[in-house]
Formats: sequence, C-alpha cells, structure tokens
Amino acid sequence: MKRIDKSKIIAEILDDLYPKTPIPLTHSSAYTLLVAVMLSAQTTDKKVNEVTPELFNHASTPEQMSCLDIKDLL
Repeated sequence: MKRIDKSKIIAEILDDLYPKTPIPLTHSSAYTLLVAVMLSAQTTDKKVNEVTPELFNHASTPEQMSCLDIKDLL
C-alpha cells in the first residue's frame, strides 16, 4: 500500500471519529478567527475570548484595525 493510500484511510478514520472539531475561540469571521488564533499563541484561549470582544467592538475588519492608533490597540 502506498503512503497516499494510507493517508487517505487515516483521514477517513479521523473524520469518522471526529466529524466536527470545535473551535474554542470566539469569532464571527475568518478575520476575527485569524486575530484570535494569533493572540492565542501568546496566551490562553480563555483569556483571548475575554479580551477580543472589546477589540472587535472597535475593529472587526482589517481596514478598521489598520486605522486604530497603536496606543489604543495596545
């Protein structure tokens, strides 16, 4: 059996075992998920979920985020 065939079988088994993987980060778009994932690399998902609602109230799009003053962002 070739490696590609083995990997397909493994993928099918994993899909059966874990049909829907939950995302623990609160998000409303691909962009807010990306920001949350980047922040979660620095702290816990729990803390990210505590601070991102306020951040996304001010800037939930890349355009809005780029307009924030760095002091306000921090």
